[in-house]
Amino acid sequence: MARGRELEPIDYEAPELDANEIRVSVTHCGLCYTDVHAIDDYYDITEYPFVPGHEVVGHVSETGPGVTGLRVGDRVGVGWQGRSCGRCEWCEMGEEHMCEDVVNNGSWTPHGGFSTSIKADSGFAYPLPDTLPSEAAAVLLCAGITVYSPLREYSRPSHRVGVIGVGGLGHLAIQFAHALGCDVTVISSSPGKEEEARALGADHFIVSGDRETLERSGPFDMFLYTAHADLDWTSLLFNLKNEGKLVMVGFPEVPVRIELMELVVHQQSIVGSFLGSPATMREMLAFAEERGIRPMVEVMPMGQVNEAIRRLKDGKAHYRIVLVNY
Repeated sequence: MARGRELEPIDYEAPELDANEIRVSVTHCGLCYTDVHAIDDYYDITEYPFVPGHEVVGHVSETGPGVTGLRVGDRVGVGWQGRSCGRCEWCEMGEEHMCEDVVNNGSWTPHGGFSTSIKADSGFAYPLPDTLPSEAAAVLLCAGITVYSPLREYSRPSHRVGVIGVGGLGHLAIQFAHALGCDVTVISSSPGKEEEARALGADHFIVSGDRETLERSGPFDMFLYTAHADLDWTSLLFNLKNEGKLVMVGFPEVPVRIELMELVVHQQSIVGSFLGSPATMREMLAFAEERGIRPMVEVMPMGQVNEAIRRLKDGKAHYRIVLVNY
């Protein structure tokens, strides 16, 4: 494959394992918009031929000689991060998701989950409970940790949290924020999603651009941006509390433009959040299992990956697509 081209089947030798690595025979792999970005070289780091896929569930089929705690046959999940350098200051602090070697840490290196197997460091492979379906686990390994981590870090019970966007990330953010005891307001450009948003745990629903309702509903302790669309960013800051946070986990399609007065005067913050540490991943999976948090998924055969990508690009996925090796 190449930039701008559909995916094509390729054959390659399974890469050898390092001492602490495992091989996972892939049964399920979620489709994330980050895969689309990588296919199109949005990040300017893709080397072709490239095999995407980073929401992997499968069974351990081989272990390196240094692996402990995992055995052949175990069902495990591997998210976007498949390894870390283990030496930088962030790894030493237990914040491996902030590893300085981030470009090489993806589980799609050297080959991702749209395949029959991947290899990963055993420290980034998570045993899954029997009660957690593989298609649900696959999505939690990326979308779940992406929204859980900032909510766990910045929100508190009774906080007023605005979730911006009801999509692959947003529909999980609503569930996690509700389960964490927050008062949840959903801000969406799609009025037709209100009923579903409320069923997922939203207390309030605002159509994007409705300044009057936003002002009546605020002020907010936190906004969690899970979308891609441009917004009235200054209006959002105007409706944040003192020391409130606008947390970005989505990638806006155009540059964010704001007036700095609100940010300075009210000591607000605009912060990014990237995945979560292995410890936070384990916590998230346990929390989701305890509270019954589940993504809404469509299951498609792995052989229909190009059709799945088209559905995602056209906004027809409801809300995530998981590919299955039958």
